[in-house]
Amino acid sequence: MACADPSMPMKQNTAVDLCPVCHQRGKKVGGQTVKAMLALSLAHISHEPYLFCATPTCPVVYFSADGVQYFTVEQVRERVYQKAADVEGVFVCYCFRYTVGDIRAAVLADQADDVVEAIKAGVRAGQCACDIRNPQGSCCLGNVQALIKHFRAG
Repeated sequence: MACADPSMPMKQNTAVDLCPVCHQRGKKVGGQTVKAMLALSLAHISHEPYLFCATPTCPVVYFSADGVQYFTVEQVRERVYQKAADVEGVFVCYCFRYTVGDIRAAVLADQADDVVEAIKAGVRAGQCACDIRNPQGSCCLGNVQALIKHFRAG
């Protein structure tokens, strides 16, 4: 699928919280997150609210609530965990730089709880910036814990 041209309007989406490509419900994400993550001129950003599409098979990362714009995995600065969860080098925790491979290794070494505690300690110390560094615009800890559970299940 070719990248969307952000300057070209899309067909209006009547359900404003549904991704225009996969039609799954998106999650609201702050405008600062979108601005920080896009690897293109911010002149393309509208004043509309944006949503995050977490569907693994969908190329869309962000879409505008008015259904006019969307941005794909090729148009963001970071690989998005939800879109590449099986890639060893993709970050699960963007603030403290834990990758899928790091989490797998921690589970195999019986040190996964240490990773969770290190992230929690960083959050308590005010070192977290998930609202800007994480493409989903919110805390990664749930993703880290779910991945640990997945690897422990085998």
